[in-house]
Amino acid sequence: MSSDLAIVYAALILKDDNVEITADKLQALTKAAGFTEIEPIWFSLYSKALEGQDLKELIFNVGAAAGPAAAGGAGAAAGAAAEEAQEEAAKEEEKEESDEDMGFGLFD
Repeated sequence: MSSDLAIVYAALILKDDNVEITADKLQALTKAAGFTEIEPIWFSLYSKALEGQDLKELIFNVGAAAGPAAAGGAGAAAGAAAEEAQEEAAKEEEKEESDEDMGFGLFD
């Protein structure tokens, strides 16, 4: 198991027990699990990143395109970006088809 995964599991354990996620508590849990060679910066980074976050909400919305709080402008921006990507893919397909029409096929 990687050290990052060990910190994530420690954060999940703390959240499950309704304990505040702090760098010290993450470090204590990972050391108790036998991960002693994790640099201390990672504990503070994870604790700051997860501060004020609802881990259950994050887990349940892993595959969601936009969270409920960002459904307004971010959802529209994501939709526009996806539409542009589809247009670019269509243009690339047209270019590939034109190469085959000119006799530059793979098996010619």
